[in-house]
Amino acid sequence: MKGYTRTSALGPISDFVETRGGSIDRVFRNVDLPLALLENTELPLPLSEQFNVLSQAGREIGDPFFGASLGRHVSMNKLSAFGAWVGGAPTLAGAIDRSARGLNRFLQTATVLRFEVSGECASWSIEFLDPGSDGRFQNELLGVSYLIDGVRIFAGGDWSPRAIRSTCVGPEQAAKLENVFEAPVTHDAAVSAVEFDVPLLTATGLRRESPDFATEPPIPNSIGCREDVAALSAIALLERYPKIDWVARKLDMSRRTLQRTLDAEGCSFSTVLEGLLKDRAMVLIRSTKLSLTEIALQLGYSDVAHFSRAFRRWVGTPPSRYRAQFS
Repeated sequence: MKGYTRTSALGPISDFVETRGGSIDRVFRNVDLPLALLENTELPLPLSEQFNVLSQAGREIGDPFFGASLGRHVSMNKLSAFGAWVGGAPTLAGAIDRSARGLNRFLQTATVLRFEVSGECASWSIEFLDPGSDGRFQNELLGVSYLIDGVRIFAGGDWSPRAIRSTCVGPEQAAKLENVFEAPVTHDAAVSAVEFDVPLLTATGLRRESPDFATEPPIPNSIGCREDVAALSAIALLERYPKIDWVARKLDMSRRTLQRTLDAEGCSFSTVLEGLLKDRAMVLIRSTKLSLTEIALQLGYSDVAHFSRAFRRWVGTPPSRYRAQFS
């Protein structure tokens, strides 16, 4: 199951790499993503690409536990409207319930949060279903960090977990993670989890205003290759005209396999891309002051004449007339 998150999730990674003396520009070059993603936080981002960025960021600053180190500087309430909604629950139990109900809808798909109680011990776990492998461990460490911060909203900033279950391998890695998390860590767990005392479930936090989810762009469900191609092409478009070979590589397919898969879904790379360009052009014309030439170049057209002909074919009216309707 391919998952998606928000591009805004990359912001903390960028800031942390730079403060540790690394180059976020080099990180993005090495994972073959446009740096402009950091300025376009509304775009859906394949979860596997976040895995890759985390992995490369760890290599960039020489930190094998980058996700945990980064996690010391993240905050649940900064996870867009979702984080504010979870942190604004009346109790920790309510926050855990909200996170399970809202995660896949508002923040990240192909991710499962589970909550269990055994005696006086409560366990809050996170599991990623996306098949991406490189960087998965780093993302698990980061996910645990968000769970820890979520508990601290109610238990207090000095609270430490009773224990952390980690998918790390062996006691040596667990010991190193204990130094980062400042809590006991068990190794070779099936899923990552935070354990705490059951009475904390009734702890109350600071009530906040309810966030406005209407401003949040939707997180897509990866129900077919067409949706994946559209999402990746939108990312590529930030820097250059999307190329089928780049998209196929990101999907771990050959060009021919991608073409066959799209054909089976009743479309082609060119039709998916044309739909994306049409939607993007309409937004830019309606909501920006960019000239038509600037919009044409931003969408990968060599000149405004080619763009104008394409736009008239899509919409049935020239872009200048379309803009006049909204001026």
